[in-house]
Amino acid sequence: MRLTPTERDRLLLFGAAELARARRARGLRLNVPEATALIADTVCEAARDGRRLTEAIAAARSVLGPDDVLPGVADVVTEVHVEAVFDDGSRLAVVSDPIGGGNLGDGAPGALLPAPAGAEQEPALRLRVRNTATVPVSVTSHFHFFEANPRLDFDRAASYGMRLAVPAGSSFRFDPGGEAEVGLVPIGGARVAIGFAGLVDGPLDAPGAKEEALSRAAACGYLGAGATPGDLSSSPAASRDANPDAHPAARPKEGN
Repeated sequence: MRLTPTERDRLLLFGAAELARARRARGLRLNVPEATALIADTVCEAARDGRRLTEAIAAARSVLGPDDVLPGVADVVTEVHVEAVFDDGSRLAVVSDPIGGGNLGDGAPGALLPAPAGAEQEPALRLRVRNTATVPVSVTSHFHFFEANPRLDFDRAASYGMRLAVPAGSSFRFDPGGEAEVGLVPIGGARVAIGFAGLVDGPLDAPGAKEEALSRAAACGYLGAGATPGDLSSSPAASRDANPDAHPAARPKEGN
């Protein structure tokens, strides 16, 4: 029997739903996977019977009640998404509040609780940065700013051991030919920089590490590594092809 991936998924869902039906018939209250499977299977079977989308969703909402599931399940299964094949084609059915009766709120198993807001760290340093490349350059929050794209012109020595003072996971975009001021904060923790552009690859505060990194950056044509920002704009290193592939020894990661 040859089955498409969608057909295999449908059989898997049906098997889980049949298990849920058998356990409910024995008087057991359903857990999260069992309840989810039974609700989704009800939608698919209603579609197979020729019902419309709204009718299939209504049937799925009526299949289980709070007494059919374990405590807390109604608070966790607040919405079920399933793609079913209706007479007019495949459609995504979204079953909101499929069980009802959830009253545990933040105390429900699996509930998402917001972390307390932390105070934003004040920048320890502000730098003017100019993007000399012809494409946008983005630097992420915890990238070692010293090792950012070689076509960014700024004081590399001042930025050694620093990262952007932006929320974790965010980034800052430098437009082509544009100039912007950014705030930097010291990298925390053990202060070890591994990877990035390969200019450090070790403890940031090791004896001679900063000088060696500056030497490598200058040798590879990183703007701002050998002089104050702007002085390198007419130097041989800065007049090379802006393609980072021209500097294989310290090719930065894409977008940084």
